[in-house]
Amino acid sequence: MEFQRISLSPLNHREYRLYVFVRFFYIMALRMVATVVAYQLFHLTKSSFSIGIVGLSEFIPVFCLALYAGHVIDRSDKRTLLLRCILFYSVCVLALIIVTVPDIENKISITLLSFLFYLIIFFSGAIRAFAGPATNAIIAQLVPRNILQFAANISSTTWLAASIMGHASAGFLIALAGVHFTFYFVLAYVLLAAYALSKIEKKPIVHTKTNIKTWESVKEGLSYVFKHKILLAAISLDLFAVLFGGATALIPEVADRILKVGPIGFGWLNAAIDIGSVIMIILITLNPLRKNQGLILLGVVGGFGLCIVTFGMSNFYALSFLALLIAGMFDGISVIIRGTVLQLTTPDEMRGRVSSVNSMFINSSNELGQFESGVTAKIFGGAQPAIIFGGIMTVIVVIISWIKAPRLRKFEY
Repeated sequence: MEFQRISLSPLNHREYRLYVFVRFFYIMALRMVATVVAYQLFHLTKSSFSIGIVGLSEFIPVFCLALYAGHVIDRSDKRTLLLRCILFYSVCVLALIIVTVPDIENKISITLLSFLFYLIIFFSGAIRAFAGPATNAIIAQLVPRNILQFAANISSTTWLAASIMGHASAGFLIALAGVHFTFYFVLAYVLLAAYALSKIEKKPIVHTKTNIKTWESVKEGLSYVFKHKILLAAISLDLFAVLFGGATALIPEVADRILKVGPIGFGWLNAAIDIGSVIMIILITLNPLRKNQGLILLGVVGGFGLCIVTFGMSNFYALSFLALLIAGMFDGISVIIRGTVLQLTTPDEMRGRVSSVNSMFINSSNELGQFESGVTAKIFGGAQPAIIFGGIMTVIVVIISWIKAPRLRKFEY
């Protein structure tokens, strides 16, 4: 009981509580946008390839700007930078509201409408290149270092809870109010997050090397990650698992053509991985992993791949949901281990740059994985073989990591 009290101690700090509120509503908005855009595009084009293009549209700015974003974050007040990002994101949501007005939607071609979706997502990706790393980097300025591990765990739990609510509520709202009005709810959540963040005090700039050039600063962050072999191995493993195991990109096609469920069933299926993840993260937050974390990481990523294969082979809603739920439980363990390694091994003055490298590896691989799923679905002639292929490739990546990264296999913290 005493340890559980300590594990929740970050919530004793007012600014961290505000941060949790911001993270919840902002992430819920992000996930709702991803869900609604994927749903609308598939129903407009009847092709999972269009969803893949959404992933590519978001991947390009995230990947291209990530390293520069880390340099900017370390030389900025992270709270002010994050607030600007959230306000800029509200403009993207406003644009989505405009393009989904029925009178506008009915007067323009599907091709033009799809292009407008891609363009808006491109700009939102540019915003995420700065917002994602800034969100992770600011945690160390909100709580004492001795409880930083627990703050990172609560942050991960908040992210997943918001993701669940975003996916599931998007499905309900599409069914009840339609795509256009769903974006009004998204806008409200973004503005709530911005208001709460404005109540957090501005933060001092930790990175004080004012004479360092941009490229030298960027190289410093990259060099740190590549020299820290355990961090690099953990990030790389997650990168390829997300890249090949990105089955969620094909859920709209699976829900519509294979499982034959409506928007509510689609929303819950889309949330299944996050539900499993949040269950496991809560359990681990209260009862932390005490040894063999590297071995566990390899095992859970392999288990994730097998669950994706099961999902790809399933023609029954209950089995598909269960496969994704268990995949999420494995993913939750992976998130905790990787997030803890990131927070505990990164110097304060480099948190923005290291978080940006992590973002470039992991967050952008979500979007690239979405594109990969759309392409393989087109090549293989459907979602099921593409999903099975991705799951098998994930397992192969684990086997290669087991052989090539013995230090990760033996790693403990």
